[in-house]
Amino acid sequence: MSEKDPSVSDEEWAAFVEAARKDGVGTGPVPEPRRRRPRRPKRHEPEGWRTGPAWREMNGRGKARRQVKGAVGITLAAGLLLFAVRPDLVTDRWPEGLGGPGATTPLSAETARPSAAPSQEILPDRPTLKEPFKGSPALRWADGAAGIELPRARAVGGMSKKEVAAALDTVGRFLVAANLDRATLRGERPTDAIELLDPLQKDVRPRIDRWLAKPGRDSDPLWLFSRFDPAEVRLAGDVVKTRGRMTFEAGERSGEVQVHADYTFVYPLVKTRPGFDEVARTVVRRQMTFALYDPAKIVATRGALFVLRMDESAGNSDCARDGDGFLRPQFSEDLISAVPPGGPEIDPYDRSKDLGDLPKKCGTVTRI
Repeated sequence: MSEKDPSVSDEEWAAFVEAARKDGVGTGPVPEPRRRRPRRPKRHEPEGWRTGPAWREMNGRGKARRQVKGAVGITLAAGLLLFAVRPDLVTDRWPEGLGGPGATTPLSAETARPSAAPSQEILPDRPTLKEPFKGSPALRWADGAAGIELPRARAVGGMSKKEVAAALDTVGRFLVAANLDRATLRGERPTDAIELLDPLQKDVRPRIDRWLAKPGRDSDPLWLFSRFDPAEVRLAGDVVKTRGRMTFEAGERSGEVQVHADYTFVYPLVKTRPGFDEVARTVVRRQMTFALYDPAKIVATRGALFVLRMDESAGNSDCARDGDGFLRPQFSEDLISAVPPGGPEIDPYDRSKDLGDLPKKCGTVTRI
């Protein structure tokens, strides 16, 4: 879409701007389409974090894993105001065929990295409280934990098939507890997720405790958990959409299996203010690697997870509030007086690229 959508005439755009001002939407100038508020994430490399089991620290063998990346916060396009405030200006111009037969057919499970992003509709449907995933590729994704399908286990890395199956199950439970559990999403302590992490991993649990107690740009619990401020927003409905895949391989030493998880979660949200009914979506993608060890061969707690990698990208989270421990979705009224956009354009639904290859700064979201 160009700076002014060519499907809307100059007269209609002027009418939209004037109507928005008369309706009291915001106090500043109405932005042109495609404007977003940038935020700056922080790459964080805490000392001692994810250095592997004790044998690696004692004898120096193997690689210490210390590559921790912060969130890439990408905010909602202010151009969506055109649909959120005055959808009547453009709905009669929608191309025929959008949302036709098969548009809501559930997708089969993801078994490999996609080669491209999902196709985009020219004028997507506006989400509602009854249909919060309208206009989103996530409409065809699985609901919640159903989207976290475990691969078939096999013996690898000196670990039996049964042990690998247990590792996969533990990673799945962590992802659910960290990203789908309602208490976690409400900003409560993610106890179930934390209990799955190995206390023998150097300072991991105390560090998470500090992040939760005093979040900051260098100590953000969002690197591991999806959390929203219950004083400001709540889920619109009971469903979070999920899509991704899990793989595993032998680790660097006998008695180690590594599990790689790459999942995107789509959260539909509404402000808690009485009478507020606009739905906004925040899209969070996580790429994580966990290790489970055989305690007979490596110093570790049986069945517990070591975190080896945690990359996160969040689409539609206010850059200006980065580091306060919550994802901060923005709505139409928040964007009326937003500053001009900046940073690279990123599609939060594009799962074809590795998060490590994306720009490490706040950018411009192309859709939510």
